[in-house]
Amino acid sequence: MNALQTPRPRDWDNFWNKGKDKDLAKASWSKKRIMAILDPLLAPGAHALDAGCGSGFFANYFCEKEMQAFALDYSDEALQIAKQLTRGRAQIVQADLVGDRLAEKFPQGTSFDVIFSDGLLEHFPRERQQKILRNFYGLLNPRGVLVTFVPNRWSPWELIRPLYMPGIDEKPFVLSELVSLNEECGFRVDRQGGINVLPLAWSPDAAAGGMFGMLLYTVGRKNV
Repeated sequence: MNALQTPRPRDWDNFWNKGKDKDLAKASWSKKRIMAILDPLLAPGAHALDAGCGSGFFANYFCEKEMQAFALDYSDEALQIAKQLTRGRAQIVQADLVGDRLAEKFPQGTSFDVIFSDGLLEHFPRERQQKILRNFYGLLNPRGVLVTFVPNRWSPWELIRPLYMPGIDEKPFVLSELVSLNEECGFRVDRQGGINVLPLAWSPDAAAGGMFGMLLYTVGRKNV
């Protein structure tokens, strides 16, 4: 098997440049199911970080929930889209999540009640995934939550994903790998599972999402 090639900033710039004419504010079935998991964890006025924000859909969602939202990415194209989508309500941060001084990219004393990522960790090898989560640990306040979504290795989507994301390499997860990654980096997992993205009002997430869902997720808290 070839080693994972972490996408470069210009790879993401090309990806988002091609997709910028799409309706990126529209909530897909997967986004609706992600929001259903996020909703109980959110509160007006709380600080939320959309890490690897891409188009900024979830940064905008946090703004709609009257939260103090930050949209972070290292792709300039993505951040331009996020800035437009959030209409200036989210603070835009350009940074590398693997960097040693990530906290310095935020106003002094900033800590987060919610750190969220979707479609982020699978683009990095394990040691960089650990670095990212340890950076998140340092940014999360003691009562905060880390909500992580990643693609499922056993989802049929993985067969066709390269057609939709050419040039963007990734290594999907199984749920036990995502849980252990959280634990290695100082988090305890309070909730875990998977979501399906069938365009139906009902989806068998509780029964089979953790095994066959398109996306897997964990909700983690600091072990303090």
